[in-house]
Amino acid sequence: MILRRSRWQRKQKKKERDVLVVASKVREYVKGNDCNTSGEFINELSNTVYDLIDKAITRAQGNNRKTIQAKDV
Repeated sequence: MILRRSRWQRKQKKKERDVLVVASKVREYVKGNDCNTSGEFINELSNTVYDLIDKAITRAQGNNRKTIQAKDV
């Protein structure tokens, strides 16, 4: 039986994570393209990076590897 977490539970778990992106570098890049970043953008970008890494982990494990490679992204 697969237990699914509710949307609220997933959101709570995401809030507990460390930020994986360098906020100042992201803001600098965005500013260089004549845009601004909202207060929530950095956290959501970091959550997207977590999701991308999780998918890469799943793909590597599915191929019986413990090393994530560029082709897993």
